[in-house]
Amino acid sequence: MNKLHPHGEEDDAARNQAQPAVHEYPPDEHTRLLPNRLDSTPYLSPDDPAVSPYNLWSVRLVRYATVLFTLLTFIWWILVFISAFITPPGLHSRGSPFFAFSYTTITLITLLATLIFFAVPSKSSRVISIVTAGLLLVDTIIILAVTKTRHEELWVGVASVIWATLMAAWAVTADRVVQWGKTEEEERLTGRPETRRTLLEWTEVLLSSIVLTLMAVAVLLMTCTLTMRAVDSRLAPPGQRYWVDEDKYQIHLYCYGNATDSKGEKTTTVLFEGGEDTVENGLWQLAENAVKNGSISRYCFADRPGMAWSDVAPSPLSVSMASDALGETLSRAGETGPWILASAGIGSLYSRVFSSRHNQDVRGIIMIDSMHEDLLGRVGSPGRGFLLWLQGIMSPIGIDRILGALIRGRNAEDRTWGRASYQSGGTIFAKLQESLVADSFTKKEVIASRQIQDPNTPVVVISSGDKIRRDSEWEDKQRDLTHLTNNLEDWDIVDEAPHQIWRTLKGRELIEKRLKKLAKL
Repeated sequence: MNKLHPHGEEDDAARNQAQPAVHEYPPDEHTRLLPNRLDSTPYLSPDDPAVSPYNLWSVRLVRYATVLFTLLTFIWWILVFISAFITPPGLHSRGSPFFAFSYTTITLITLLATLIFFAVPSKSSRVISIVTAGLLLVDTIIILAVTKTRHEELWVGVASVIWATLMAAWAVTADRVVQWGKTEEEERLTGRPETRRTLLEWTEVLLSSIVLTLMAVAVLLMTCTLTMRAVDSRLAPPGQRYWVDEDKYQIHLYCYGNATDSKGEKTTTVLFEGGEDTVENGLWQLAENAVKNGSISRYCFADRPGMAWSDVAPSPLSVSMASDALGETLSRAGETGPWILASAGIGSLYSRVFSSRHNQDVRGIIMIDSMHEDLLGRVGSPGRGFLLWLQGIMSPIGIDRILGALIRGRNAEDRTWGRASYQSGGTIFAKLQESLVADSFTKKEVIASRQIQDPNTPVVVISSGDKIRRDSEWEDKQRDLTHLTNNLEDWDIVDEAPHQIWRTLKGRELIEKRLKKLAKL
């Protein structure tokens, strides 16, 4: 029984030579990760670190592409961030840079979440990303379809929302590719796809879902805000809009009344300048009543850049630049004066610079509780600037505007120029621009304008009694404004009147009385 075949040993040697060992094959992208293991067992443990979707070149390629997209988005995010302070050439948005910044921020966070949780795909993340991509597609359609939003966002906002849409779709694609690669490698190396998750993986899935859900909610709110912007665009301005600054943006101008008297001579036009609010929000009604009562014959007002129906101007924007835009608007509209300048609050600084550059056409100046240049530090404080910037980047989400429309009954007029206009991105950005240069460029320009102001121009100063009683420095500066020229007509202090003096009956009557007096000079 122990006898061997005479050729047995030779046959075994031949068979061994005919079947080379597994380890003699050249390594590929799978086997190089598994040294000496294929000889011992055909399958690995599911917990073995070699079981990874990164084994596949397609998964690695998707990750490299995601890293590239993240870097490009980060560069764009920096440019859009800077545009809130100094507008780079070609990156001007006529509405405000806040929508483009919000879309880019959402895109950057989505891509970072995709990278951080790349190796842990989940169905919940894919569903949330699909919802986000759908909402962003709706935003894209609204921006492109509505003339006003397309005009305001320009290519910067359009590119930002399109890129956000594509990257949300890419997040879905990347997650699906990783899921496919994970299943492929588990079947190949362990014999079956793994359905279990470790505690760390469940934590990563939870965090990923939370981050993506927050982004989806933010996009949903932005869609609601954008929808309100589209609805509000149907509200036509009372006047005309004119291109200024080499056709970079438009300024809204409205004039009403008789340009000539019964003898055919030109009448004096009152040129109103709003303060912290628009002219439409209070002073417009006063001007209408003054014309109806015969106190004045005609009035005009122009919305400063970013306010009401006027576009946002590039940054920086000082009082001198805004006054130049006003002068160009009046010239294009064929309005040549003569003027009585009626201004309120910080708007008086704009009127003073305008007056110094059009001395021959100005017949009088009336300042209603005017801001003094020495107090511009209050407007340009770093704390106020930071709060305005923070309010601006949150404005596209528009929670206050949405609640105002649903609960408080705010309408298009309220949001465009009325009591809720301070919530719009354009108005917030205009105030941020004002704050950034208030204590530097603007202050120097106002001081310079005082040196070239015609000393014979009649001046009326109307001050808030309530403001003077509470702020001694404000009282001193109101007194200093009475020396703006050598021709002070009146200095009135309206007792119990707030900063917006026209809100009281006594204040309205006094302002109208002073306007009538200046118009007859």
